[in-house]
Amino acid sequence: MKDITHRLIEGPAGRIHVAEQGDGPLALLVHGFPESWYSWRHQLPALAAAGYRAVAMDVRGYGRSVKPARVAAYRMLELVADCVAVVRALGGGPAVIAGHDWGSGIAAHSALLRPDLFRAVALFSVPYAPRGPHRPADAFAAMGGEEEFYVSYFQEPGRAEVEIESDVRGWLAGCYAALSADGLGESAFFLPAGGRLRDRWPEDELPSWLGEEDFDVYAGEFERTGLTGGLNRYRNVDRDWEDLAAWDGAPILQPSLFVAGAQDAGVRWLAGAIEAFPQTMPGLSGSHLIDGCGHWVQQERPQEVNRLLTGWLATLS
Repeated sequence: MKDITHRLIEGPAGRIHVAEQGDGPLALLVHGFPESWYSWRHQLPALAAAGYRAVAMDVRGYGRSVKPARVAAYRMLELVADCVAVVRALGGGPAVIAGHDWGSGIAAHSALLRPDLFRAVALFSVPYAPRGPHRPADAFAAMGGEEEFYVSYFQEPGRAEVEIESDVRGWLAGCYAALSADGLGESAFFLPAGGRLRDRWPEDELPSWLGEEDFDVYAGEFERTGLTGGLNRYRNVDRDWEDLAAWDGAPILQPSLFVAGAQDAGVRWLAGAIEAFPQTMPGLSGSHLIDGCGHWVQQERPQEVNRLLTGWLATLS
């Protein structure tokens, strides 16, 4: 980590913290929930060695980046604006953008809305699905059946915080373990009426891919900041649906890449989005499912991800 430098960039709502390594064309890396720039620690040196200026940001609401109080400040349009601000501050682009989990959605919409600044896009774990006809909160509510789907649980401000912030360290450890390759699968995402999300998760157990020192980085950050900023992303899904009406059904035309873990439950739920890639991402050059890998793909299987990512970047003109 000694070759990584840190800086603060002025964004539309305040500071954006980035960690960077290397020189060359810009590659912007966007993390998901509940992570930080640190989730790209294995990719920064690999991209630098491949001749890129690799930049991993703390998304708004995380780490050392700004944390607005308004829930609406975490809508997709504002998160795209933060990515635009980073690219402009670091030379103006055009840049490659890659994202994991919610970061995948941010990366995809950055490419969709600003093709002038983002020349290619790599998505990890969550495939791009264009805006559709149904309000997202209604669709998520229907997924729960007799139980409650985690997205619905996260949407009410303050509700999940009561569970999480009494034991941030234990909650994070359970989340990382439950969504790993040897975790709980789909059952990790549902909770019974009156229960907690973590009731089914492993306790006091880190997954094999996450060492104590690395976990200390995550736990220390979230014990300091709380998780409201990250949870506010879930609280904007219907607002995003309204904001993005002009892009209903729109494809991403730039060169693209998709990588996910074969044991990630989200891949099964979103199989239709993956099957639709010829229409939704006609510039796709590779769609890869890594066997024996769960949701945290770039951390669980960093060498394979780095090989796929740098190989794809080598094909870009």
